[in-house]
Amino acid sequence: MSEDFVLELEHIRKEYPGVVALKDVTLQLRRGEILGLIGENGAGKSTLIKCCSGAVIPTSGKIKINGKEFDRMTPQLAAENGIAIIYQEFNNVKELSAAENMFLGRPIRKGITIDRKAMEAEAAKAFEQLRIKINPRELVKNLSVGYQQMIEIAKAVQQNAQVLIMDEPSAPLTNNEVESMFAVVELLRKKGVSIIYISHRLEEIFRLSDRIEVIRDGEYVDTLITPEATVDQLIRMMVGREMTQKFPPRPCCVDESKVVLELRDVCGNGDKNMSFKIHAGEVLGLGGLVGAGRTELAQVIFGAKPKDSGQILLNGKEINPKSPREAIDLGIAMLPEDRKRHGALLGVSIKNNINMPIYKRISKASVIDLGTEKGNAEKFRKEIQIKCPTINQQVKNLSGGNQQKVILGKWLAADSQLIIFDEPTRGIDVGAKYEIYKLINDLVAQGRAVLMISSEMEELIGMSDRIIVLAERQMTGELQKDQFDADTIMTLASAIVDQKEVS
Repeated sequence: MSEDFVLELEHIRKEYPGVVALKDVTLQLRRGEILGLIGENGAGKSTLIKCCSGAVIPTSGKIKINGKEFDRMTPQLAAENGIAIIYQEFNNVKELSAAENMFLGRPIRKGITIDRKAMEAEAAKAFEQLRIKINPRELVKNLSVGYQQMIEIAKAVQQNAQVLIMDEPSAPLTNNEVESMFAVVELLRKKGVSIIYISHRLEEIFRLSDRIEVIRDGEYVDTLITPEATVDQLIRMMVGREMTQKFPPRPCCVDESKVVLELRDVCGNGDKNMSFKIHAGEVLGLGGLVGAGRTELAQVIFGAKPKDSGQILLNGKEINPKSPREAIDLGIAMLPEDRKRHGALLGVSIKNNINMPIYKRISKASVIDLGTEKGNAEKFRKEIQIKCPTINQQVKNLSGGNQQKVILGKWLAADSQLIIFDEPTRGIDVGAKYEIYKLINDLVAQGRAVLMISSEMEELIGMSDRIIVLAERQMTGELQKDQFDADTIMTLASAIVDQKEVS
């Protein structure tokens, strides 16, 4: 049967010290098909695709490309045999042009000099093939994330990739960019390119794929024909249990007599005239389109950006944090949208990350109380169920959901009373989402206040007690729970603010 498949992985196993990342995974990719690959965070998807590229060498198992068996794969062998991977973090050098990035590490030369004109011509040809408009001479730093991703795809096309593996390709993109990316994926399929498409967004998997493979806890579960599969069936296979609810039940615990945070006509970081309150025990949802000013507002509250005017009150007292450190000391925490860049120190341990905000508190004469440090980490590891073999494990080796738990753990250690979640479940699978939602419920049940920014309509409606909607850096509406409606929220998010009011 090998001749029917361009890529085959047979009984792949990968062991790390103390951890088995892949136990027994088999995958077969047909020529010209899109295979959706799904599983919870930590299921082994990233490890599996790294085995395809040679970035990870399996402990055992076979890899076949066009029927030819390899006892081990290397990045060079993978490239020579037409396998290309687009990771979540692009390999672009932002100070170089689009064309230079396409030929990074393999420049076209004329004699001993680099032939930039030839590279630009080849890049233009690849962009034209994909029907995308990018100036080959444009510096990558001036391009949107969507265009940067297109350069990576064009690079694979220019290298005549037979197999393109896409790891969460829509995660950093806007809605319009996602649609452009879908069009390119469909075009590549028509050209005979075989694609492995990894995504937590099941609606994308159903839209694009021909078949869907599910892995769980490092093991192969099953492969389904997409039109014959259902969402409930896939979720059950991914998490290994029935999930009758997307959002855990939460009794109303809002204490309207206790205002934790109040904004009075706050302007700053591009936002204008922000006025609202968040009560103890409340999840206040912050809705709006990309660029509406939601993250910008959170940065002002967290002291990451300056406030121009207005008042911010915390527990009835006016505050004016000039830095995140000041905000943390006041009892404000923020889980940022990009947890890998701004939320956690990936190269250090879970123990260090959890204790990071309180090292000053648990130290005497600059000497850390190691017993308290370990006790804190163990306490919150158990309390919020961080899945790890040891608290000394580096955060970069955790799944996305567990990385998010570590960030939350450090704010719990700091005893934060107001916690800002910016896209709390972005890039997190359905099972881990439910766990994050339960943790948010636990926070408000303890009397803390939560400000939750979310671009997922279902999440915004399912988790909020009230919703504030922003458009063009201003508030356009406030909805009580009995007023929640997707159409109403989108109407408010799309509102055109009167520019006379702005001035």
